[in-house]
Amino acid sequence: MPSVNDVSVRYRPLSPRNLNLRQRIVVVLVALPGLAWVIAEGGWLYTLTFAIILSLAAAEFGLLLRTKGYRPSVPILIVGVLALSIGRYLWGLNGTAHLLAVLCLVGQVWHIVDYERGATSSGTDFALTMEGLLLCGWIGPYLISLRNLPDGLWWVLIVLPCVWTADGFAYVVGHAIGKRPLCPRLSPSKTWEGYFGGVLGGALAGYLLPLLWRTGFSDTKPVTMIGGLIVGIILGVLTPLGDLNISMIKREYNAKDTSTFIPGHGGLLDRLDSWLWAGILGYYIVLLLQNS
Repeated sequence: MPSVNDVSVRYRPLSPRNLNLRQRIVVVLVALPGLAWVIAEGGWLYTLTFAIILSLAAAEFGLLLRTKGYRPSVPILIVGVLALSIGRYLWGLNGTAHLLAVLCLVGQVWHIVDYERGATSSGTDFALTMEGLLLCGWIGPYLISLRNLPDGLWWVLIVLPCVWTADGFAYVVGHAIGKRPLCPRLSPSKTWEGYFGGVLGGALAGYLLPLLWRTGFSDTKPVTMIGGLIVGIILGVLTPLGDLNISMIKREYNAKDTSTFIPGHGGLLDRLDSWLWAGILGYYIVLLLQNS
């Protein structure tokens, strides 16, 4: 029996799983206050923060594909997503449609030249460049559009926490009682039990957060509990598709994470997978609620 002075007893290293969990918790505790400040400030600070995050995620996407021999244009992805994000703040949805068309034309020219210089899959490469632009540069900036809506601050404070809570419930319920695989090829650890746990978590967050904000800050907040419940349920049901979509890309390219940018979490695109769809879904749900 080992003594208390045995170094291996006193300093037993953490398992990879526990170390990963500790890193995740530390990153969340460090990043959450800064993110809350950015959301509260809105305006240019919010826009530029998310523009940079989305452009870095697009770069991750392009670099991941390049490791497997494809040649999407990383410069077009970075500059294009920055331009589309800032344009979304300045001109809204209609005003940035022309930017996307220009980027499509620029992408075509880039890949035609690349083919003439020896690339062998330029047709596919062009499609991958456009995929990154659409995912990170068109869908992603709906997080900016959502913040710019009337009362957008409070809607962002419903939409994003609903997704975080749904993810947390899905993880806990899945690990506790999960038995039936949701998508065994794409993500073997995800289960139907975890999925429905996530839907429940999103619904609870959506219903209770308006009450929390009203009680903690003011009784005049525009988000009702029923409105929050609708948002929470729809996000809980649909945003896991964003996670599965990124998993599909990673599985095809035999990658565990899109990068190692965030300790314990993988890459930015790994973290934004559900956020991307939360932004666009939240935006149109809020429009429907505001016009009903």
